[in-house]
Amino acid sequence: MANLEVEICGVKFKNPVIGASGTVGFGREFNELYDLSLVGGISTKGMTLESRLGNPVPRIAEGTSVILNAVGLQNPGVEHFIKCDLPFLKEKGVVIIANVAGKTLEDYGAICAKLDGIVDMVELNISCPNVRAGGMAFGIRPHSILEVTQISKQNLKKTSLIVKLSPNVESISVNAKSAEDGGADCISLVNTFTGMVIDLEKRKPVIANNTGGVSGAGIKPIAVRMVYEASNAVKVPVIGMGGIMTGEDAIEFMMAGAKAVQVGTANFADPYAMPRIVKEMNSWLDSHGEKSVKDIIGTVALN
Repeated sequence: MANLEVEICGVKFKNPVIGASGTVGFGREFNELYDLSLVGGISTKGMTLESRLGNPVPRIAEGTSVILNAVGLQNPGVEHFIKCDLPFLKEKGVVIIANVAGKTLEDYGAICAKLDGIVDMVELNISCPNVRAGGMAFGIRPHSILEVTQISKQNLKKTSLIVKLSPNVESISVNAKSAEDGGADCISLVNTFTGMVIDLEKRKPVIANNTGGVSGAGIKPIAVRMVYEASNAVKVPVIGMGGIMTGEDAIEFMMAGAKAVQVGTANFADPYAMPRIVKEMNSWLDSHGEKSVKDIIGTVALN
C-alpha cells in the first residue's frame, strides 16, 4: 500500500485527510461510528473566547449539489473545549487543529494564547466580521489579514498557525501572500462562499439570516482553482478543501498543490466519508504505481 503520511510545519499526519471545522464537532459523534484514529486530523468546531448560541433557525438550506449554512459559530467556548473535549481528542491519536474566531484583533490574540502549546495547530477563521471595521470580515482585505495573522502569531510561541482564507475576495493569491507575510505557518482554503436560497411560495430567503455559507460538491472546481493559485503564490504549505466527496477529489486538490485536505460537507451525506476517502486515495495511488502521496503534490501540468 502507498505511504499516506504527510508532514506540515513539523506536525506529522498519518494520512492527509482532516475533518473540516464545523462538520465534525469535536470528534465524539464520529468516534461512535468508527475509530477516529483512522483519519489524519480534526479541525474542531470554530471556537470563541466565550460560549455562543449562534444564529436563529432555520440556518441550513439545500441547493443543487451544495448546502448553505448560517450556524453563526455556535460553540461552548474555549475553556469548555480545553477542559472537556481536548483530553478526549488527545487520546485518539489524531492531529488536533483548534479552529478559532473572534470579533476583534484582541479576541484572536487572547484565544491563541490560551491554546498555545496544548494543541498541535491553530486555524484562524477570518471570515468573521470585525466589529471595529463596520462588520467587514477580517479575511476580505489583505491589510486586515496581515493584522489578524500578526497578532495571532505573536501569541503562539509553541503551536503552528494556519490561516483559513475566505474565497469571497478579489485575489486569493494576494490574500494568501498577506497571511504568509503576517507570519502564517500554513494556509487553508477555501472557506464557504456567500449564497442565498429563496422559498418561492413565501418569496423570502429560506435561511433566517438571509444568506449563508455555500459548501459541497458544487464548489469543488472553484476551490481547486483557488488552491492552485494560492499554492503558487506562497512558500508555506497549503491545506485544500471545498467539495471533496471522494478519494479522487482529494487527489485532485493535492495535484493542485495542497499538502493535505479537509473534508467537510461530505460528512453530512455520509458519516463514514473520511475513512472511505482514505481508502480510496490509497487505492488510486496503488493503481497508478505511486509509492507515496507526497509524490503527487503540485504535479498538475497546465495546458
